[in-house]
Amino acid sequence: MRVGRSHGVVCSLKKSPSKEKPPSGSRDGRFTPPSHPVKCGFSSHVLRVAEPMAFRATPGRTPRGPGFPGPQAPVPRPGTIEEEDEDEEEEEPAEIHLCVLWSSGHLGIAYYDTSDSTVHFMPDAPDHQSLKLLQRVLDEVNPQSVITSAKQDEAMTRFLRKLASQEHRQPKKPEIILLPSVDFGPETSKQRLLSGNYSFIPESMTATEKILFLSSIIPFDCVLTVRALGGLLKFLSRRRVGVELEDYNVSVPILGFKKFVLTHLVSIDQDTYRGEAEANPKVVQKVIQTSSFLCDSVLQIFKSEAHPSVYKVASGLKEGLSLFGILNRCRCKWGQKLLRLWFTRPTQELRELNSRLDVIQFFLMPQNLDTAQTMHRLLSHIKNVPLILKRMKLSHTKVSDWQVLYKTVYSALGLRDVCRSLPQAIQLFQDIAQEFSDDLHHIASLIGKVVDFEESLAENRFTVLPNIDPEIDSKKRRLTGLPSFLTEVAQKELDNLDARIPSCSVIYIPLIGFLLSIPRLPFMVEASDFEIEGLEFMFLSEDKLHYRSTRTKELDTLLGDLHCEIRDQETLLMYQLQCQVLARASVLTRVLDLASRLDVLLALASAARDYGYTRPRYSPRIHGVRIKNGRHPLMELCARTFVPNSTDCGSNQGRVKVITGPNSSGKSIYLKQVGLITFMALVGSFVPAEEAEIGVIDAIFTRIHSCESISLGLSTFMIDLNQQVAKAVNNATEQSLVLIDEFGKGTNTVDGLALLAAVLRHWLALGPRCPHIFVATNFLSLVQLQLLPQGPLVQYLTMETCEDGDDLVFFYQLCQGVASASHASYTAAQAGLPEQLIARGKEVSDLMRRRKPIRPANELLRRSQVENCQALVHKFLKLDLEDPTLDLGIFMSQEVLPAATTIL
Repeated sequence: MRVGRSHGVVCSLKKSPSKEKPPSGSRDGRFTPPSHPVKCGFSSHVLRVAEPMAFRATPGRTPRGPGFPGPQAPVPRPGTIEEEDEDEEEEEPAEIHLCVLWSSGHLGIAYYDTSDSTVHFMPDAPDHQSLKLLQRVLDEVNPQSVITSAKQDEAMTRFLRKLASQEHRQPKKPEIILLPSVDFGPETSKQRLLSGNYSFIPESMTATEKILFLSSIIPFDCVLTVRALGGLLKFLSRRRVGVELEDYNVSVPILGFKKFVLTHLVSIDQDTYRGEAEANPKVVQKVIQTSSFLCDSVLQIFKSEAHPSVYKVASGLKEGLSLFGILNRCRCKWGQKLLRLWFTRPTQELRELNSRLDVIQFFLMPQNLDTAQTMHRLLSHIKNVPLILKRMKLSHTKVSDWQVLYKTVYSALGLRDVCRSLPQAIQLFQDIAQEFSDDLHHIASLIGKVVDFEESLAENRFTVLPNIDPEIDSKKRRLTGLPSFLTEVAQKELDNLDARIPSCSVIYIPLIGFLLSIPRLPFMVEASDFEIEGLEFMFLSEDKLHYRSTRTKELDTLLGDLHCEIRDQETLLMYQLQCQVLARASVLTRVLDLASRLDVLLALASAARDYGYTRPRYSPRIHGVRIKNGRHPLMELCARTFVPNSTDCGSNQGRVKVITGPNSSGKSIYLKQVGLITFMALVGSFVPAEEAEIGVIDAIFTRIHSCESISLGLSTFMIDLNQQVAKAVNNATEQSLVLIDEFGKGTNTVDGLALLAAVLRHWLALGPRCPHIFVATNFLSLVQLQLLPQGPLVQYLTMETCEDGDDLVFFYQLCQGVASASHASYTAAQAGLPEQLIARGKEVSDLMRRRKPIRPANELLRRSQVENCQALVHKFLKLDLEDPTLDLGIFMSQEVLPAATTIL
């Protein structure tokens, strides 16, 4: 029986018979039943008070009333209930708080992520005095706040001062928080870690077992890391991150500790990801919150666009045409987050890269297509488990959370069964088969046996199935028979009332109790007319008089707490079930990690199958890349035909490749193609090429798109130098890949050419330690004037073209050589410029090339002379020669003589 729906009551609170006063909300004897949310017991659900239940007895017929249970609408079965999708909820933006300590040339870093309530830590790592490693962590993590000790050495103080002074830093600069050094004491921090209340540690563990358990996760031998973790926990408890509105005894939820490292990662400058983000401040803020980057015309790894929906104009963003957009075929939210993380952290670790490629290659086999589709279907049910665990920790669990968790766990068990039938030589399949333990089956079994999904959704609160608790079943049976019993009570009350009263109802109102309700009769005008012998008047509402009688007081004593008692007992069962789930939180977290990894690799396999990608090879013997018939992964989707090109920069010869060619011949596309194929291989994806051999690459630097910014107060050319080329010059090594497109065009032609030549000569002077550089330029003087030294390190390439009369045919094929001209006139004609302007441009260009003086065009000169003559004649005809005051000498000196210099 559904108590709430049957009787119109959602919350029942005991009304003491001794409290005879009208409720505090009544005015002049009138009262409106409470409709505000009420919290019952220690349940975390907010329960709504519905209409009071009424049982009416009318003389001469069986008492009936609107509160009687009618035919129930069919309720969907658990497998078909349309659950509330947590992605549609207005989630709070994720916050990251990072704690760092620097001592004796080593860093200890830990940060807390509110999106999954997890603490991440990096074991003690060496760093230079310039703290480049810390800067790299800040760039990747983008924390809201940086916590450190108030007692620091000069290097850290200088770094923090510089960080705080970056007013226009993108993303926004973090808040610097200094805590007393005593909060970072080694022993204090260790005790703070060991004494923490963590939901993923079973309560049955002893103190010694808890220490051993945490020691297997946290490296207590890394002193700086332990101190950073202790300081972070101190900050979280002081700031009360995420639990600001909770009771003080509610601690910040921590659902796990995870280690992260930055070793073997490939450094990619931010401009490779980021483009014109400053154009829209709202877009910038959203990008910061989602830890993504805009990219207009660099490599287009990420590109966010405004959402087309009118409901998401202010805050909604969608992924545009980008590498992430075409590869993101993940079915669960955490798979998308992991794919984005892989994109922001490409790696050099060959074992990790090959393990990813092994899974992709397995799913690309035709016989495994059905298996991939089955896994895709199961992964679509993997939901936001950390959010559910966080709600459980704070006792904010929703009704839909139980069903979402139930489906997630059963889908995980389905993935385990599938992986057990797959080759265990692949590490991911082996991990899923082993680590998806029987604890998952235990959780699913508990939820399925305890939670009544139909009743819970109907009541909007946690309810249990029958035969779970005999006491609850007994009370529910009593409530089941309550309608007929109250009908009898109403009939007896009606028999004792005045004959002029046609009907009455026995109702129950939360916070008040059982009342006798009768309609207001015409003669009941004044308050004194409401008095009825044997009844105690309570209030008037909607022309209904409500009284207490002896029988309703007895009902308050016998039945007044049934609803609340049932809810309290079901809430206690929910709390016990939550404890069982939280005790196995580590298993659920591991499920999410492995499922998201599987989701990403399935997505990459699906894209590789549709786009015809091949598996790259990794060779530690070479520096650079060798690509056979590579393709641009985005351009080939947009163009009707795409001409592939090969690349070979895996030796000491041709480390600097200077690419010339006409405008629109494909130089920029080729540069981006090399960068994207290298990037995809370092992520662990198949690549758009017939063959690809990737050597040791430690960084990718680009100078392809000229950034513009008003807020920075810097010119476009200054940004090119300071934020793009300078980074490459100062940080590129012999294992780095540098892509430069049209550098120097933002200033005077001679100065730009000189700077480009100076930068290239600087790298060439390094000899074998020169980075692998691809330079696309229209400065043909770079070659004609022989500004670069001759030698095997320099290789000149051009995009092949053919002149067919006035037309220029592009073959988009890279070949050896140097372009003879930029063919800008052809591009101008394609853009629609008038023919006379194009012809004049060719003439001026030819004169400059032959170092001859440039004179005005004859036709333009004659037209100007005629116009000047006509203007002079017009002025002369206006003169009045009969005017005695006219002075022709003045007219000749002021008008005729000056005009003669332009006419003759």
